[in-house]
Amino acid sequence: MWLAPMRPGGTLLALKAAPLALPLGGILSGRRYTYQWSSLLVLGYLAEGVTRAWSERGAAQWLAGAEIALSVAFFASAVAYARLTRPSA
Repeated sequence: MWLAPMRPGGTLLALKAAPLALPLGGILSGRRYTYQWSSLLVLGYLAEGVTRAWSERGAAQWLAGAEIALSVAFFASAVAYARLTRPSA
């Protein structure tokens, strides 16, 4: 919020991170189903990061790049975990 605010004087940008708290319990306890649906949740953050990286300049563009990298890393990790823990057929 303070590195690249969307508007001077403050914003409700912190609410953007609130959905990330939903899968936190399941992720920490290693529930496979949580990894599956949270991998879909993070794709929204990827799309938002790509949009901001394309349209903004300066620090906001670098932060959007970090958002893209973190989103891709989480998505790849969640998919790998779901594959490794799948029940054998």
